[in-house]
Amino acid sequence: MIGIDWGTTSFRAYRLDPAGAILERRESAQGILSVPPGGFPAVLEAAIRPWLERGETLVLLCGMVGSRQGWREAPYLPCPAGPAEIAANLLSLPFPGARCLLVPGLSTRDAAGVPDVMRGEETKLVGLLAELGDSPALLCLPGTHSKWAKVAGGRITGFATQMTGETRAVLLEHSILGRLAAPGAGSDTAFRRGLRRAREAGGLLHHLFGARALGLMGDLAPEEVESYLSGLLIGHELQAAIAGAPPDGPVHLAGSATLCRLYALAFAEFGLDCRQHDPDIAARGLALIGRSLA
Repeated sequence: MIGIDWGTTSFRAYRLDPAGAILERRESAQGILSVPPGGFPAVLEAAIRPWLERGETLVLLCGMVGSRQGWREAPYLPCPAGPAEIAANLLSLPFPGARCLLVPGLSTRDAAGVPDVMRGEETKLVGLLAELGDSPALLCLPGTHSKWAKVAGGRITGFATQMTGETRAVLLEHSILGRLAAPGAGSDTAFRRGLRRAREAGGLLHHLFGARALGLMGDLAPEEVESYLSGLLIGHELQAAIAGAPPDGPVHLAGSATLCRLYALAFAEFGLDCRQHDPDIAARGLALIGRSLA
């Protein structure tokens, strides 16, 4: 089968064997925002044509391709939900030469009744559930919009989104903090300093202005600003996610190697255990969903 993880700014394709192993992969920056109206079938066909010619007949897609801005909007499936519910709510897409199905996103509501949504991460969670079984666990999927999900009994019981990555990008590109920053290789010392500051009183908005004042007074070097800001934002993310109640057992972490390294440093600073998983966990989730259709 062919698995597609199609996000806002990236496209990842996997050719998978019957056991779910990755035979071949392709990746590009052709996310959904770069696809012209009505162009999704042509872009997909061009990307996977060699695999179709080898006889692949099932294509399973997840991610923002199923959003309002994507190929077709797939309704959100409310939590709690597990692999069986997700597989039962796949959406068929018109695509000549193969059976093409779209994985639905998930929705939940927080304690105040405010809704939250995800697309693409649910497929990663399906892959992680296969490793965790029925045990209760807390999972962290860092990214532009980091997802913190709770699972139990082999199902996703709820989740919360933190706009950490996007907030960092906006601050560096469009706020006065970015004017203080200079490119650098990254500083773990400055990152940990930001983490420690996030655990102090004052709140995020005050702490953010403090980053500017530290720079103005020479207490933070220009090449340390980005790392300090990352630590500050990720530290506040962790504070919100654990909310004074550390999880029983490790936090399960899956994402890019760069982000997972920073989050592992943050967990250690906060005294939390973590377990890192395969960054291609979405491919495993797609394979498991596809296998359930046989």
